[in-house]
Amino acid sequence: MVQEHGLLVAQRMEWVKKVDDDIFEIRSKVSSNIQRALYFHVTDERYIITHGFTKKTQKTPINEIKHAKVLKKEFEENNNG
Repeated sequence: MVQEHGLLVAQRMEWVKKVDDDIFEIRSKVSSNIQRALYFHVTDERYIITHGFTKKTQKTPINEIKHAKVLKKEFEENNNG
């Protein structure tokens, strides 16, 4: 959906949201299953999805955000060094 409609439409439709300074969440809901994936922006048209998880509450768990930040840091160290 995001690729087809673009990131701005995805934000308006609340498919994506910012959860930290540089980490974003994309959502998927099938029936009563609520899946989330965290990602970060790399370049103009490039985004990296760090991982996905099942969301059980309204708020994104802090440990999931921390995990995404660790993976982002590893990516940056391995690709900018």
